Amino acid sequence: MIILGIILLVIGLIAKISILTTIGVILLVIGAILAILGATGRAIGGRNHWY
Repeated sequence: MIILGIILLVIGLIAKISILTTIGVILLVIGAILAILGATGRAIGGRNHWY
């Protein structure tokens, strides 16, 4: 999810499409939050591991 967010962010910035940039930032933030929660061992969505 982090990689997809980065890709959409870069495409949005290069093509000057603001909706792609916005979606990219949102996915990047959500991916980072899930990665941090998963690294601390917290269960996410009822699962101990998030892939």
